[in-house]
Amino acid sequence: MSERVCVIGAGPSGLAALRAFESAKQKGADVPEIVCFEKQDDWGGLWNYTWRTGLDEYGEPVHCSMYRYLWSNGPKECLEFADYSFEEHFGRPIPSYPPRAVLADYIMGRVEKSGVRDYVRFRTPVRWVDYDQSSEKFTVTVQDLKNDHTYSEEFDYVVVANGHFSTPNVPDFEGLRMFPGRVLHAHDFRDALEFKGKDVLLIGASYSAEDIGVQCHKYGANSITFSYRTAPMGFDWPDGFEEKPLLQKVEGNTAHFADGSTKEVDAIVLCTGYKNYYPFLPDSLRLKTGTRLYPEGLYKGIFWLSNPKLMYIGAQDQYYTFNMFDAQAWYARDVVLGRIALPSREEMTADAKKWVAMEEACENPEQDIDFQTEYVRDLIQNTDYPFLDVDQVAKLFKEWEHHKEEGILTYRDRAYPSVITGTMSPVHHTVWMKALDDSLEAFLDVRQAAE
Repeated sequence: MSERVCVIGAGPSGLAALRAFESAKQKGADVPEIVCFEKQDDWGGLWNYTWRTGLDEYGEPVHCSMYRYLWSNGPKECLEFADYSFEEHFGRPIPSYPPRAVLADYIMGRVEKSGVRDYVRFRTPVRWVDYDQSSEKFTVTVQDLKNDHTYSEEFDYVVVANGHFSTPNVPDFEGLRMFPGRVLHAHDFRDALEFKGKDVLLIGASYSAEDIGVQCHKYGANSITFSYRTAPMGFDWPDGFEEKPLLQKVEGNTAHFADGSTKEVDAIVLCTGYKNYYPFLPDSLRLKTGTRLYPEGLYKGIFWLSNPKLMYIGAQDQYYTFNMFDAQAWYARDVVLGRIALPSREEMTADAKKWVAMEEACENPEQDIDFQTEYVRDLIQNTDYPFLDVDQVAKLFKEWEHHKEEGILTYRDRAYPSVITGTMSPVHHTVWMKALDDSLEAFLDVRQAAE
């Protein structure tokens, strides 16, 4: 096959695409040439942790939004690859809530074993993508950062897999510019120990605020205040936590909230979300969406309706993560290989509108989980992706939601069975609130025990 496929980004979404094509190749399929452009010096996307914030050594925006002491905030059993279990990777069952380093080792382990590293050109960000209607080819312009060289190549397909949790949405509030303490977005948060003994204000009421708040509490912050726009998270917070309506202004160290109350704070963390950001795409190819489970303009949540030779993987909000990226990648691959024929433009548009309407009808997290479960099911039932019991995954997601409500500081001490192997995960040797060492070595050391 003489066709060429460009994959933009070597994070979990891009690596899913590489793995999908390699899987077909190993089974004897004639696959196109795959080239993956990655702006970082290694693969892993967000999981490629760095201490850097702002710009990297080449002047590129730092992609990583991960921080030290980050642990999975959902059961690993809900994100397990159907073709590569945690047991296979680590040689034994491991607890259900691993820290960042353990999950990164697992993600990279599968692609290392697959032998797809040669497909990736590191330190090569994509600068622009053009499409020529007459030749039906994309021209992808990239920059080799190490050699300071810009060049272009032609491709038949482009897979956009650069993620959407790296370009922060940063609002402003009256008085922030004169606030005497630390102000940062969650994207630049790196170490909870920085806020030991501090009174911390977090703007936001979703996963970033929740997790950074409990991380700061775990590592010794004096108090945690959440400020919400629409509704409080409503967990049974321990002493030292409180939730307040949206911040209105800051005067000195005093934060003023919409209900008229105030709070003296030492640091403000903006947990205000991220933007779907594709500066390398022209308007005719660029997805413009907020954070949602089914972005408008995509057939099967993957194919750009105006030109389905352009595909997006991982562009939606997520309950499912790694295994959903796989489902998308396998489906996209099979379209490229001619195993799945796309319907007419009218049929694709109608199908996309149907899914958008289904998403908009969801009223709570359980319905969101059911929606994304049906979405993943719809994709994998049409490919040779290994069997994934999505109903069991959905069941675990709902148990996880209830366990968080029962104990926001203790839900990570739970254990669940693997959807892939059926093995019950062991309970971690140390309760999460006392597990201060988040390294892979400490997590896997069964000899450790809480004091």
